[in-house]
Amino acid sequence: MPTLEDWFAHRTFTAAQFGPAERLLEAKQAAGLTVSVCLPARNEAGTIGPIVRCFRTELVDRVPLIDDLVVMDGGSTDATTRIAADEGAKVFTEAEVLPEEGPGAGKGEGLWKSVSACTGDIIAWVDTDITNIHPRFVTGLLGPLLADPEIGYVKAFYERPLRQPSGELAPSGGGRVTELLARPLLNAFWPELAGLIQPLSGEFAGRRELLERIPFYSGYGVELGMLVDILAEAGADAIAQVDIERRVHRNQDVSALSRMSFGILQAALAHLAGEGRVAEGTWADAYTQFPLTDGVRRPETRDLTVTKRPPMIKVDAYSRRRATEQG
Repeated sequence: MPTLEDWFAHRTFTAAQFGPAERLLEAKQAAGLTVSVCLPARNEAGTIGPIVRCFRTELVDRVPLIDDLVVMDGGSTDATTRIAADEGAKVFTEAEVLPEEGPGAGKGEGLWKSVSACTGDIIAWVDTDITNIHPRFVTGLLGPLLADPEIGYVKAFYERPLRQPSGELAPSGGGRVTELLARPLLNAFWPELAGLIQPLSGEFAGRRELLERIPFYSGYGVELGMLVDILAEAGADAIAQVDIERRVHRNQDVSALSRMSFGILQAALAHLAGEGRVAEGTWADAYTQFPLTDGVRRPETRDLTVTKRPPMIKVDAYSRRRATEQG
């Protein structure tokens, strides 16, 4: 097992070091691989268009690095799906993918179902609230995977400006849940992952053969859950990280981040229970906050139960379809 310092030294990259998209295309073709890019979305009409347009124009039309450009919609009530389709993406709704598996919930559901909906040997995910989108959000993720067959999963990291109440951007300060919860959890319980700069990054990519062997947690526990399961399945050396410079997006308020943190904590506890380090079912699923309404704070309790979808390879409909596609 490599030390954290060794892992960081040989598994941390920059997007620029892999060269332009043309060089990555050559590597993709030489390896005989196909690439899917999935954009999980829910009510992102304000940003989805430029994101799809950027990737389609630069990485489908100009340099055919992306073979499959997908938007996985989680129930948008605005024009997200229409805009995405008009810009050239293949659009799916969560409900229409593997309907026999029934409905799920949260971000993890869309990521899980996109493993089935996407066709590529490599799948990259990019969040859809980004306002400074650039091809490197994809090329950076693909670089390590196309350069080294031993790498199975790549996380992005970047500078994360934080929008102030005035509307101005502070140069840093984003990633509050990472610093206050995810990083302490990883250092305490999975120190092999402590070298990841942004473990909750919404931009990541992996090889299908690895992704289909891990479960996916519902909600915002999915990113931490994927990391811990990939660590168990393939080891730390199969994980890499890449600097894609700067990411500007819509920052959530503290109340929403608090609920996100609870989901991440639940996923961590479920993993620890599976490893026999805590007793199963000893934590609550109800989460109470105190919103200010008409000048008064009252308790508001929600059920934020985290569920787990099985590894895709264990889903009958998926396995049958893949077997047919592979002849």
